[in-house]
Amino acid sequence: MQSLRMVHHARIGHPGGDFSAADILVTLYLNVLRLRPTDPLWPDRDRFILSKGHCSAALYATLAAAGFLDEKVLGMFMDPLSILNGHPDRNKVPGVEANTGPLGHGLPLATGFALAARMRKAEWRTFVLTGDGELQEGSNWEAALCAAQYGLDNLVLIVDRNGIQQGDFVDKIIRMDPMADKWRAFGWQVEEVDGHDYGALLRALGSTPLVTGKPTCIIANTVKGRGVSFMENSPKWHHHAPSDEELELALAELKGAAV
Repeated sequence: MQSLRMVHHARIGHPGGDFSAADILVTLYLNVLRLRPTDPLWPDRDRFILSKGHCSAALYATLAAAGFLDEKVLGMFMDPLSILNGHPDRNKVPGVEANTGPLGHGLPLATGFALAARMRKAEWRTFVLTGDGELQEGSNWEAALCAAQYGLDNLVLIVDRNGIQQGDFVDKIIRMDPMADKWRAFGWQVEEVDGHDYGALLRALGSTPLVTGKPTCIIANTVKGRGVSFMENSPKWHHHAPSDEELELALAELKGAAV
């Protein structure tokens, strides 16, 4: 609800992807990642990279829930001079590890992070969330080869597999199936889960590395626009801001589901 209010305020945003990723982000920040919100640069913290940086509203709302941000700041989403840009900026927002937005860059960055931890003999882990359409970018597969080559079992990739990218359904643009087989062929250990099932997410993410000596790929099957009937599975809501009426209808559905 916070992220949708933010997009409505800014009159721009990506609410469909915000909603497909929300359960993943909450599970990570409130249950899985080793973090200190009062000390965001704690050296032994786990690192998280939101590769699909256009879904920043969901990230900022989660950071507020986790204690990194004052909720009052959320009302300034995308305002002039606000710290909450349309894409996250590590120089402005506590809890953000990397500037993201250009798709296909998050996994290469995360691979570098994980390799740096290995070289330093540090115990912190690196998690990265990508979209499924984003995997059409070749830089992801270069990083995948590198991570497997170095046996980076301190690296966890989560794919927000909602089946929709900008413009249309993923399968109508470039099919990614068989996705799990692709990652296994690149040397990763793979598990598929319901990306809206907190228990399933906790079991998978809390069990990493799934196999010692291999990077982990969690394919989270999700629904674009999850929780709002007129947003679910609609390419329109990849990049769209709700009207006043749509906001009220959506909030009413979300409030009803939360009771």
